[in-house]
Amino acid sequence: MNKVEAINWKTFKDTLLLHPDLDLQFQYAEGKLVDAAYHITEIKQAPITSVDCGGVMNAWTEIIVQLWVPEDQDQLRSMKVKKALSIVDIVEKMLPLNPNGTVKIEFGNSEFDTRQMFPNEMIIDGENLIVDLRPDAVQCKAITRGGSCGTNDKGEECCTPVAEKPKIELKNLAVAAEACCTPGGGCC
Repeated sequence: MNKVEAINWKTFKDTLLLHPDLDLQFQYAEGKLVDAAYHITEIKQAPITSVDCGGVMNAWTEIIVQLWVPEDQDQLRSMKVKKALSIVDIVEKMLPLNPNGTVKIEFGNSEFDTRQMFPNEMIIDGENLIVDLRPDAVQCKAITRGGSCGTNDKGEECCTPVAEKPKIELKNLAVAAEACCTPGGGCC
């Protein structure tokens, strides 16, 4: 499976700012663009806190741009990037978006189940800025920490919390000052 490197909100928005006069299009599958009549219906900021199967807490933020295509509209051209940026401005006046948040685009239609996808890359093609989308994937975070998923050759599960290390008793090896030999002390 191809792993898509997530784009953060700052990078996504900065790319839009560079191309305000281009038509903004989204490619949700190979050769398939979201219908030109789409609307950006909302932008969500979702702080996520989770505990994974190995007992490790994780936290991140997602910025989700939701697209909707009305059924009764015929439109030949997609919205301009500057129109999308005007929607971003409205949102950011009320909800400051985390610049490090992971961007996802949420879309679905009658032929494509609604899902959240990552912008894989942003491509300039003539008068268009095309956001190429790739599906999100489920993965075990233990793998990203160098573990494995499933059972190892000893029959140990990767997903069990790390066992507490045994406590080691430290002994003070320092000798009291009066027991110490000093020059001329006569102990040697």
